[in-house]
Amino acid sequence: MSIHSEMSNPNEGSAKPDGMADARSMAFMNTYLDALTLVERLHRLLLDVIKDEFERLGLLEINAVQGLLLFNVGDNEVTAGELKSRGYYQGSNVSYNLKKLVEAGYMHHERSEIDRRSVRVRLTEKGRGVHAVVGRLFRTHSEGLVERQVVDHDGLEDITSALRRVERYWADQIRYIY
Repeated sequence: MSIHSEMSNPNEGSAKPDGMADARSMAFMNTYLDALTLVERLHRLLLDVIKDEFERLGLLEINAVQGLLLFNVGDNEVTAGELKSRGYYQGSNVSYNLKKLVEAGYMHHERSEIDRRSVRVRLTEKGRGVHAVVGRLFRTHSEGLVERQVVDHDGLEDITSALRRVERYWADQIRYIY
């Protein structure tokens, strides 16, 4: 059942109405909208799970978005721009979060010797500690998904593959706009 209101028929006004095709099209659209809602909800839940783990450990200095950023950077040294292009950070306020992480001692930053406009960042020892906390949390979840038979390796591969195809489709749509 979709949380979205019924949408008008996408084939309305076409020369040859086809009831089955219309029904399939509407069913696909409703499933697509449900999938979009689920992806958004899963991201929010992931941040809540990380936040709860931080609170359980008394790690209150950073938020879940910043913790996920630290996990994604890991052992890499990157520029602020690379954080987004490599998929390490999905938000719009990367500069704010980097500044906060540097000020709190979780990330080290330095200007590039080659291009002084460019700043490279990497985790400090404190940042690597958060990376380890989030890594353990994800490992526990991974094991729990299998143990409780929520999803097996093949099922997760199928989900990931389908999401990558949708990601490529959306990326192509953006490229074609400009």
